[in-house]
Amino acid sequence: MSGSEVTAGPRPDRALVVPLILALLALAGALGWLAVRDAGDHVLGNLGGTVTTVCAAAACYRVSRLAAAVRPVRGFWMLWSASAAVLVLSTLAAMVRGARGDTGMPLYEAIPTLASLNLAMIAFRNVPLTPRTRLDWARLLLDGTAVTVAGMVFFGYVVLNSIPDGTSLVTRSAAGVVGIGCLLALVIFGKAAISPEGRVDPIALGILAVCPLAGLVAVVLFLGGTETGMLLLSVVGYPLVGLGICAAAYRQGNALDGPPARRPAWTFADPLQFLAIAVTAVLVIMVSARDLDLRGRAVIVGAVLIAAIVVVRQLLSLSGIRRQQAELERLALNDNLTGLPNRTGFIIALTERVEAGHIATVLLLDIDDFKMINDTIGPAAADQLLDQVAQRLQQSIGRCESVARLGGDEFAVLLPIDDAAGAETAAARFQATIGRPVTAGDQQFLLNASVGIAISAPGETADEVLRNADIAMYAAKESGKASWVRFEPRMRHDMTEYARVASELHDAILGGQLRLLYQPVYDLVTGRMHGCEALVQWQHPVRGFVPPIDFIPVAERSGLIVPLGAWVLRESCEQLTRWRAEHGADTIEAVNVNVAVRQLKDPGFVDTVAAVLSDTGLRPRNLILEVTESSVVDGPQVAETLGLLHEMGVRLALDDFGTGQSSLSLLRAFPVDVLKLDKSFVDGIADGTDRGRLAVAAAVAQLVEFLQLKSVAEGIESRAQLERLRDLGYRYGQGYFMAKPLPAAECGALMAAEPMAAVTHG
Repeated sequence: MSGSEVTAGPRPDRALVVPLILALLALAGALGWLAVRDAGDHVLGNLGGTVTTVCAAAACYRVSRLAAAVRPVRGFWMLWSASAAVLVLSTLAAMVRGARGDTGMPLYEAIPTLASLNLAMIAFRNVPLTPRTRLDWARLLLDGTAVTVAGMVFFGYVVLNSIPDGTSLVTRSAAGVVGIGCLLALVIFGKAAISPEGRVDPIALGILAVCPLAGLVAVVLFLGGTETGMLLLSVVGYPLVGLGICAAAYRQGNALDGPPARRPAWTFADPLQFLAIAVTAVLVIMVSARDLDLRGRAVIVGAVLIAAIVVVRQLLSLSGIRRQQAELERLALNDNLTGLPNRTGFIIALTERVEAGHIATVLLLDIDDFKMINDTIGPAAADQLLDQVAQRLQQSIGRCESVARLGGDEFAVLLPIDDAAGAETAAARFQATIGRPVTAGDQQFLLNASVGIAISAPGETADEVLRNADIAMYAAKESGKASWVRFEPRMRHDMTEYARVASELHDAILGGQLRLLYQPVYDLVTGRMHGCEALVQWQHPVRGFVPPIDFIPVAERSGLIVPLGAWVLRESCEQLTRWRAEHGADTIEAVNVNVAVRQLKDPGFVDTVAAVLSDTGLRPRNLILEVTESSVVDGPQVAETLGLLHEMGVRLALDDFGTGQSSLSLLRAFPVDVLKLDKSFVDGIADGTDRGRLAVAAAVAQLVEFLQLKSVAEGIESRAQLERLRDLGYRYGQGYFMAKPLPAAECGALMAAEPMAAVTHG
């Protein structure tokens, strides 16, 4: 499957479809029984309630066992399964009540009903509600108490004063307690349904919030003495509750396979709360007012109004808090510039997928050389470019894919795939999206991106997956940019090794483990030593000699190149001062020191150079700083630093000349004093068969002569190479043929030595 393809959505879980269908059939059977019922056959009429509640218990248990469900969701539905199972006992009690001809809600039916309600309410401990502070929890407790007290006032008055003779006080009291429980459950269920937090599906919660309404209406009708209404709700009420639970379980089970649903701004459970209170109030007033005096009517109406006001207060309070939290969530989880999810939002989405056991692949995209673009066009225009890139990425994502801006010029894409080929295809697709021309102001830019690919593995956390993608992205940068790299476990070892080397290098700089060697630069005409290049060495106390190729890249990447370079600069200048004191007029005029781009970007670098020259008593012309072509083109800050150094009198050498893409233009744009021909052009020119390298070497020699610069050929390893270069016009050279890098004492001795015969003679 390619990165642009996405599998179809999940099919409904058959284990949840069957209970839902059976519950629907049972409800239809109950309605059919009402149409043709035999007045004495109450057992058959109540059979529908038993079937639906058994189905509800099975459906909830199925959801609690799904692997995709997180622990709080499993706990929630396990308690609902227990609640439905206990409700089965209530339906069996209703059959017994019908067979015995008992009226109202006897104690043997009320007790399991109350137990079922309690289990359902306990289940909501797994659904976080909005209040979090102690004050909020105290307010929530007071609100629940107000609802309970209002229900007690209403039901207590009715139980003691309005039930016809012949119904026992125990039966009336049991019905009243059930009514209070239904009212309290209605508030709790509805409050959970509109909560902006929690992992339980909000639509499933909304369906469950309707269930207590049937029990509440049944109790009110019973206490009002309406036997027909009680029969209707006894036969239809239980099936409705069971069907509602089955529907909620079906919704939850099939929502687990998709992306987590956003909490709706206003769920359909909210108006149902108002409807529940309104229906209850109307039924109570209509049924009870006929037989009560004015005072009794006032108590009933007042009690209902109290409950209604409390519920409305809860809904309005939650609505306001929900809006505030939604805005805070938007600010906390989204990027202000692009509107995309930010790092926090992306990690939350990735965590939900990983913890749910779903497949996930992360693409980490970093725009190459964006810092240089930002320095060139300014932050405002650079933000325009980033916003355009963000919108393009947003428009390019497929179904179930998501994109985020992690910060700066770094973006991340979450893919619902786990195959390498598909991830690599997706990486190429997004690279092409970023690679299309973008415009900021009146300038057009072609951007490239390096992409790190990480496919989640079982047991990995979201942080680990994102860190793997980050490691792969850096590997893509190091491989030449504008490319993608898929994470492999060995890369983590490489990163660990990098961290270890960086830590030890930091200690080495402070602990005196670094040494300098000096490679002589010879005059190819006179054979005398003309200068030298300082090369840093690391003598590790345990591992011995560490070659520069193993620690210089680490120093550049970690930023340690700045203190390392400062040490090399000072040590080289101090050594030149010692040579001058020892060898006098035979001493070379200047020492060459390599400078990294991170040093040139350091605001204090020019002052550091000036301080070193002042402390060592050297003049600016005694120092040659070597920079690479890639360093020179790294933005206006580097250009400004080079300009200040040149104005100071420090000479600049362009190292590895000829290997970059814009070498000739650099000679016009930057103050260059010395060109060092890269070793790659010296190799193979001895016999003249490599006409390409020979042509480049000859062209550089002519260019240097025309521009009145100094040319140095690097990497001379044979007499034939030396003679060919000298014939082409190169005056200076360095390489193993003349001398390898030497300790300071040996290098100093060569300054006073006789001209090197191997250089001047055949």
